[in-house]
This record gives sequence, structure tokens and C-alpha cells, in this order.
Amino acid sequence: VQLQASGGGLVQAGGSLRLSCAASGHIFSINVMNWYRQAPGKQRELVAGIRSGASTNYADSVKGRFTISRANTKNTVYLQMNSLKPEDTAVYYCNADHTDMAANRRLYWGQGTLVTVSS
Repeated sequence: VQLQASGGGLVQAGGSLRLSCAASGHIFSINVMNWYRQAPGKQRELVAGIRSGASTNYADSVKGRFTISRANTKNTVYLQMNSLKPEDTAVYYCNADHTDMAANRRLYWGQGTLVTVSS
């Protein structure tokens, strides 16, 4: 399974971006897909997640501003980011909790996409 993240860029504070994460390869069952971020000098933190049943969860710092959603194929997730703040500046990573036909469960990571919010 490969994950391709895209959509990052430079935006002014108050602006919006939409990130995409597309999973490809030998996909059998994706249980959860998440977005994480890592700012310079900080630990990687969970931003948002969406489960196979479409339930979602968000970090307190992004609630009401970010929305995670999933395409009908269920192999692509999006992160709509509105009202961006300079503190949202980070490399954003997606991951996927995948179970294969043999019931082996593994976590896959994408390569990251840089979001820079200027003040």
C-alpha cells in the first residue's frame, strides 16, 4: 500500500487549503486514515482521523476549522483546512491502518506535504 499526500503550500493567515491523501496498491481493508502534522522542533501530533464507518475525530486545536472527509472510493481522504493560523504551519502526513486478506494489520505512512501559513 502506498500513500500519496498532496495539496500543501503557502497561504496567508485566515486562508484555506485542502490536502488529499490517496491510497493505492494492494488494498483490502482500510480501517482508519489519519492526518498528522509535525512543526519544526515539535513532536508529530494527530490532527484528524476518519474510520471505515465514517466517524471522525479532531485535535482540539483544529476543531471547527478543519474537516476530514473521504471519497466514495474510500481510498482517498481529504483535509479541508479553513481559517488557517501561523501555528498550523507544519509538514502534514497521512497514514492508513490497513488489514490485508490474511488479517495482517499494518500502518502505512505517506511522504508528507508542507503547509506554511504566513501572518
